[in-house]
Amino acid sequence: MNFDTPKITVLMPAYNTGKYIADAIKSVLEQSFTDFELLIVNDGSTDDTADVINSFTDPRIVMIYQDNKGVSLALNTGLKYARATYIARFDADDVCHPERLQLQYDFMINNPDYSIIGSGADYMDMEGTYLFTSTPPAFSNEDIQQLAPSVCPFMHPTVCYKKEVIVKAGGYNEYAYTYEDHFLWVSILKDQKACNFPQALIKHRLNPESITIDEKWRPRKFLKIKYSTLKSRVVTADEGTQLTAMGQKQQLRRVKHGAYYALCAKKLLVNNFHPQKARVHVAKAISISPFRLDNYLLYTVSFLPEKLIMWLHKLNSGRLAQ
Repeated sequence: MNFDTPKITVLMPAYNTGKYIADAIKSVLEQSFTDFELLIVNDGSTDDTADVINSFTDPRIVMIYQDNKGVSLALNTGLKYARATYIARFDADDVCHPERLQLQYDFMINNPDYSIIGSGADYMDMEGTYLFTSTPPAFSNEDIQQLAPSVCPFMHPTVCYKKEVIVKAGGYNEYAYTYEDHFLWVSILKDQKACNFPQALIKHRLNPESITIDEKWRPRKFLKIKYSTLKSRVVTADEGTQLTAMGQKQQLRRVKHGAYYALCAKKLLVNNFHPQKARVHVAKAISISPFRLDNYLLYTVSFLPEKLIMWLHKLNSGRLAQ
């Protein structure tokens, strides 16, 4: 390996992820593909994130510290310092499957006309217990190009892309609060070829401390701005200020943990039909937010037949994006 010019930069933003980041780092270091740098942007963490990172001595790990500026700016900082042609996105609370980098690198080398490759993901709860396997909404470039702007074509921590394509597009938009990746895809895909592997290449952790929460817990105004900007491919500074303000008001333990348990319950119903486990999670959501009527509705729905639950989910998902 040439340490000055690695073939892949694994780009990992990190903010207060001391509880999980050791597992994430280990899963990268244990990849079958070894010619990479692991570039970690420590976004102003106030916990032991930096200490955990520094406990590793592998020379492929590079840590950059910046004051807390949010995911978009952390990613843009990482793009600025990344030395490789290809960027493999990864989150500090996830786990890579051992063949992830090799499979994506081989695809990009053998298909130079493609700019982005994503994959499926195994979802787990905050303790690392498997919940379900999620597959992307489309696999081939042709099908991805046909997706509505409201549908995110990739699971962000699974993607590998050409650095120059993202940099040329201006990187991640700081105004697209919590959907900077989705906004990037709708902005560039019309001029790029992309696809998804159907198999899961990472384990993605649902984490109540994450800045991103279940959209059902977002204010209507937040969702209206989000989907209108995805459709227009333009998000203004004023809209970004509004989105950030609404999002920051929800950075409360009660909101984030309530949303987490409700989301786990929904996934256990829709993606991995385990109604008994789902009811345990929604009961926790109710105990945290007893005045949210949708939690009681979710608990009631858990007693319905699987086919009816799937129909209701599809109907509700369509309304959300309108």
